[in-house]
Amino acid sequence: MRIKAVIWDLDGTLLNTLADLAASTNAALRENGLPERTQDEVRAFVGNGIRLLIERAVPDGAENPMFQQVYDAFVRHYGAHSRDRTRPYEGIIPLLDELGKRGVKLAIVSNKIDFAVKELSSAYFGDRMQVAVGDDPLRRKKPAPDSVLEAMRQLGVTAEETVYVGDSDVDVRTAQNAGILCCAVSWGFRSEACLRAAGAEHIAATPDELLTILEAL
Repeated sequence: MRIKAVIWDLDGTLLNTLADLAASTNAALRENGLPERTQDEVRAFVGNGIRLLIERAVPDGAENPMFQQVYDAFVRHYGAHSRDRTRPYEGIIPLLDELGKRGVKLAIVSNKIDFAVKELSSAYFGDRMQVAVGDDPLRRKKPAPDSVLEAMRQLGVTAEETVYVGDSDVDVRTAQNAGILCCAVSWGFRSEACLRAAGAEHIAATPDELLTILEAL
């Protein structure tokens, strides 16, 4: 395998986090007397970080005078409940183990709050991930390449040696902006049509299919 590092998106790629994200969103809205959202609505809202998730969920977005209260309530609730129903997608753990056996370095880059990324990475993947990078006010969020480039720096790999794996148009653009290969996955929060429209050249429907694509890159 030519690839020496795989950098992963988290939500919708490694972990099915939708139920917990929706529960925390609705808990925060409910606490502040605002209408709740369906799980499908939350699915469409995720991908650009927690602040934009809440901006999309709150009526009138950031202009709503209760926006910050809802955001703070979400952070509190999600900090306590981020693992209630979240699970790795079927086949992910064996795939990570297989890549590890082949000497491929692994990292996570997500727009999720940094503390949650590190906690979830440790809880679900242990020492399989060498690096876990989340939202940091000092770095631009995806689709800016900053976090991916930071993960590459920590892993000690070049653009030519790295592939980014994600489930959204944001992830496809992130890889493009970082100048690295991308493999999108269709089991997450966005449709295959959305991924192709963003420019994804490689799309895997299962972890086994993803391994086959990685082997061929």
